[in-house]
Amino acid sequence: MSLIKMRDEQGVRIISFNRPDKRNAFNLAMYQQLTEYLIEGESNNEIRAFMLHGEGNCFTAGNDIADFLQSGDLNEDHPTVKFLFCLVDLKKPLVAAVSGAAVGIGTTLLLHCDLVYADNSAKFQMPFVNLALVPEAASSLMLPLIVGQQKAAELILLGDAFNAATACELNIINQVVETDVIEFALTKAKRLAKQPPESLQASRQLIRYNQQQVKQQMQLELVHFGQRLKSDESKKLFQAFLSKSS
Repeated sequence: MSLIKMRDEQGVRIISFNRPDKRNAFNLAMYQQLTEYLIEGESNNEIRAFMLHGEGNCFTAGNDIADFLQSGDLNEDHPTVKFLFCLVDLKKPLVAAVSGAAVGIGTTLLLHCDLVYADNSAKFQMPFVNLALVPEAASSLMLPLIVGQQKAAELILLGDAFNAATACELNIINQVVETDVIEFALTKAKRLAKQPPESLQASRQLIRYNQQQVKQQMQLELVHFGQRLKSDESKKLFQAFLSKSS
């Protein structure tokens, strides 16, 4: 069974997370496959937009912690790091459809999407501090720009879950969808795919004028993240988490 499924439809590359027994938690192989599908799509002139979603009424529960803890240093060759910088470097628009859990990277990757839709089952959370870690995917820069510094502090420092209505009020997502959110998001992605591609990509770059700053912040986060992973504080919390989940 492929943990990342991909199909191309009317100019849209549809990428789905397919590990429902683990609530679509990302392991290193999934990060690598995601990055490969995105890079391939970037170089394919038939692909005009990307769409991400999760199988089994779940977006993603975040990182597979057991796998992640054995993955080595967070350097430029690490599959997670490659994926994060690939998100920033994308020229073609990215759409996401969210159902169920969107934890950790499941929320922070949405900050890099152009259009995000969720249904009422969606639950977002960034529990980095709860695990004695720090934010990633440049969320420490991007989230305050989107929701304001005080609200960003609340979401990151307390790490509480929040629903789709709140995510929409905070402009983290575009819309709460009452119908099939995957079909709804795909319709929007297909509309993007019909737009003049050069104009679409140039406009996207203009909107994302601070991408160099985003990369710098992402790199800074990775330094702190790596340090926190090795701390006694985080080791105790991860041991407790893994004992509870085993």
